[in-house]
Amino acid sequence: MKTQQPNKKWIAKLHEIIYGTHTPAGRLFDILLLVIIVYSVIIVMLESVPWIDQHYHKFLNYSEWVVTILFSIEYILRIISIRQPKKYIFSFFGIVDFLSTIPKYLSLFLIGSQYLTAFRILRLLRVFRILKLVRFVGESNNLIRALNASKTKIFVFVFFIVVISILLGTVMYIVEGPQHGFNSIPHSVYWTVVTLTTVGYGDISPETPLGQFIATIVMIIGYGIIAVPTGIVSSEYASRMNTAKKMDAGRACTECGSEILRADAHYCRQCGNKLREEE
Repeated sequence: MKTQQPNKKWIAKLHEIIYGTHTPAGRLFDILLLVIIVYSVIIVMLESVPWIDQHYHKFLNYSEWVVTILFSIEYILRIISIRQPKKYIFSFFGIVDFLSTIPKYLSLFLIGSQYLTAFRILRLLRVFRILKLVRFVGESNNLIRALNASKTKIFVFVFFIVVISILLGTVMYIVEGPQHGFNSIPHSVYWTVVTLTTVGYGDISPETPLGQFIATIVMIIGYGIIAVPTGIVSSEYASRMNTAKKMDAGRACTECGSEILRADAHYCRQCGNKLREEE
């Protein structure tokens, strides 16, 4: 037991630094990781510019290897610092971290000319690193919960928009007809969706006075419906913020790595693990 105690303390400290944000070391780790993520995404973007890649290919390649090694170390540390590694490996962030790291290693094996096309696609997977930034946006968890709670209302709203688009598209097909660019009902529905969303590509436009009047009504409806989903989510978000108690505690479960949302929580909401008081 005595020989295992120092090891447990080391893992607990490592877990506190990697998953926690309530300590200076944890905040420093997150800041450094944030800088590396942004830098790695910039590298991927610069590599897609031909003249930059031609002149600075070696520098970009070496930088990419350094970033990949750092991300590999982070991935391994995240696995060994929790009691149930599978929880992290198959979680959203675990999959994102894996996809962010593996492409560079695969490039070592895909060096034949017949694999060049697949290699380019694998290189683009490194852009998944941008998703690693999500874990640094504390309010994103509240927004995701608000969206999840509003999904039924949003579905009903989207269904209503689809019905309106089909009806108005059919009416415009009847009013304008193929001679004015409304070649079919699906084509007319496309125009309705574009007009409702106030995008207005201009590739199709009504010519008749009645068609223009209907288009005016559609555009006014479009401006009106923009605020509906925003209002639904905002209302749910505000409600959850008002009823939440001591949210965003800046801790994480040592068992599965899930974020602890309440400072007074005694058990993990994901795996039921009993939380330590000092965690």
